[in-house]
Amino acid sequence: MSLSLENDCPECGADEFYKAASTRLHLGVKKKWHCPNCDYGFVTINGIDTSA
Repeated sequence: MSLSLENDCPECGADEFYKAASTRLHLGVKKKWHCPNCDYGFVTINGIDTSA
């Protein structure tokens, strides 16, 4: 299980996110990711990014 995710932050341009939380739902595994440099965060469910 990975604790970091390589992705570009749209707010500050950082290239890595850290997992803040994870829980299992009836839809699958929900993970909250946060940028260490700013307050931007997003959620994935079964690896699908839910930010739009």
